[in-house]
Amino acid sequence: MERICLFPGTFDPVTLGHTDIINRALPLFDELVIGIGRNSNKTAMFSEEQRLQWLREIYKDEPKIKVLAYDGLTVNCCKSIGANFILRGIRYVNDFEYEKAIADMNRSLAHNVETIFLTCLPEFTSVASTLVRDVIRNGGHVSQFLPDAVKNNIK
Repeated sequence: MERICLFPGTFDPVTLGHTDIINRALPLFDELVIGIGRNSNKTAMFSEEQRLQWLREIYKDEPKIKVLAYDGLTVNCCKSIGANFILRGIRYVNDFEYEKAIADMNRSLAHNVETIFLTCLPEFTSVASTLVRDVIRNGGHVSQFLPDAVKNNIK
């Protein structure tokens, strides 16, 4: 059985925090699918196509990674791609509490899907897409938080 994992998120924008989790998870799985979840309650700063393009550019040389966008429940996306794992990054204790509640709900909906938590490296604990967007909106410098593909495009 292949170990297929979904890493869901909005990736608005893709940050070094995201790539840290992805890169460290790669050895754990046969395939890692980065899934941009469409959330009707959120208005993205960057288009879905732009975010997909960034992820494809960043991981163009990594055959274990696939990128897609999906609607609806994350566990339904897992079923559609054959994933038995969901990957989530944890920065702080409150992230864990929030993510554990979601993991428990997902396990109730799909008993065969396990959530795997990876803590981010200390240098990325303050890197959150929400904060990066706020800095961008206010004209601040964000290149130290972004992969080259994103940084070069935002300039």
